[in-house]
Amino acid sequence: MSIATTYRTCPRSGLQFESQAEKLMLANAVAAVVFLLIGGILAVGVVLTRWPSIHWLEADTFYMVLTAHGIDMLIFWIIFFEIAVLYFCSSTLLRCRIATPKIAWAAFALMVIGAVMNNIAVYQGSSSVMMTSYVPMMAAPSFYLGLILFAVGALIACFVFLGTLVVAKAEKTYQGSVPLVTFGAITATIIAVFTIVSGAIILVPTFLLSIGVIDAVDPLVYRTIWWAFGHSSQQINVSAHISIWYAVAAIVFGARPMSERVSRGAFLLYILFLQLASAHHLLADPGMSTEWKVVNTSYFMYFAVLASMIHGLTVPGAMEVAQRQKGYNKGLFEWLRKAPWGNPSFSGVFISIVGFGFLGGISGVMMGTEQLNMIIHNTIYVPGHFHATVVIGTTLSFMALTYFLIPVLFKREMIAPKLAQWQPYLFGLSMYGFCLVMMGAGTLGVSRRHWDMAFQGSALAYEWPGAAYMMMGLVGVFGIAAILGGAIYIYVTVGSLLWGKKLDIGTVSDRTTPVPPTAPAAAVQTYGSSGMVAPGSFVLALIFLAAFVLYYFINWKYLSQLWGLS
Repeated sequence: MSIATTYRTCPRSGLQFESQAEKLMLANAVAAVVFLLIGGILAVGVVLTRWPSIHWLEADTFYMVLTAHGIDMLIFWIIFFEIAVLYFCSSTLLRCRIATPKIAWAAFALMVIGAVMNNIAVYQGSSSVMMTSYVPMMAAPSFYLGLILFAVGALIACFVFLGTLVVAKAEKTYQGSVPLVTFGAITATIIAVFTIVSGAIILVPTFLLSIGVIDAVDPLVYRTIWWAFGHSSQQINVSAHISIWYAVAAIVFGARPMSERVSRGAFLLYILFLQLASAHHLLADPGMSTEWKVVNTSYFMYFAVLASMIHGLTVPGAMEVAQRQKGYNKGLFEWLRKAPWGNPSFSGVFISIVGFGFLGGISGVMMGTEQLNMIIHNTIYVPGHFHATVVIGTTLSFMALTYFLIPVLFKREMIAPKLAQWQPYLFGLSMYGFCLVMMGAGTLGVSRRHWDMAFQGSALAYEWPGAAYMMMGLVGVFGIAAILGGAIYIYVTVGSLLWGKKLDIGTVSDRTTPVPPTAPAAAVQTYGSSGMVAPGSFVLALIFLAAFVLYYFINWKYLSQLWGLS
């Protein structure tokens, strides 16, 4: 079926953008950055309040700010950006028109309305329920309705993405299998549908409870299903940002996957098992049986961990192979030393890979062990872990991709390129420190959500060791540095859109040019056969494994001291 539209071929990347898809990507990306800006400003209040010597905001204001910060960052910023990525991975990478553009715009409108409604509800002060919002702790009805409208919009956008894949297949714009990056996006979409449906199952009755239509929602059922929604949203992020890792490896190095089959298999493991990782949030819940906890976290979760470890090896491995093909073969790490560290797309992704693996991955597996979970459950260790996964893993990857998209999608020359070069280092390394000291303070037992770690003025006031206060002070220092890094990203991104020199948009045609068939290079056909085509990455993987074992041992040592065992 012929549809009146146009296709723009970018002269800098060779990518082809269909006009409606391009506008939708721009709109979703801009909305994402707006909520990142709001969430970043709110982060100042959170950080300066948890910094013991400053302790800025009063309790009511702090919980309101923390709620808005969590939702704006974890839901609105990330999902708006992910929808833009889905349209990119379908329409642009498969060179086809987007399916049902009017419905896609309706989805965008629902997401904006829902996000604004939810923010207003929080700022009115009666919905400071934070991310978990457990019943019977109730928020205003508009809080839940805003989340529901946003989720419906995101769900529709997911189906537009799937419909676009059907369009590409029907109109034969590509041959064979979809590219690996698009395959990863499909994985993210499947998990997103599961996640959003789980959210609807629990948020709709909670909304009805808030307006008095029903009398009660079972708290245990709420917690169980909420985490199928709450933690699974992170699995969408993981699939999406790993897809971006592969995309940036291809963009910067021309890298090809070491083994498409292995990488696709790892994505499939996410669909089959990663949902179960949400069970680790319920390990301290007295309502769940021990058998349920053991099966979900001691067996199934490790298949999902295996998937992340595969990607953690194959993405840098693909970069290494591409570099070695260019002649960087001296020793184990010349390929890495000669990498384009001044390119923020590469540096952002590499810092993201290392931080996500060493900080987010290892701490996540530790938290997923029932006995060890008892040490840190509901301590500030938990936000240390999820900032490592969500902020270092997902947000930094999105930032890295943005630097590629500014000239390609936004058609603007990037302003302040030197600032852009330093931004991933400032933001990423500050977040490394931020997460580490949070985990350290959590290991000492500092509470996760309480406004005042010392309970000052309370009959149960507690005096922490000096190390706890020092680490919470460092949380403030690293947090402010990370916020500064985020502000630079906003400045470069928004400034480029507003003041960046307009670039040549390329050629525009009313006909698409199908994706040309590409035969795999000879080297690609041998990848995975010898196991040592990427020895540097293999050594990095061994270092990761040693860190993993050491960290596990340290935490079991802590546990043995806590329980008086030898």
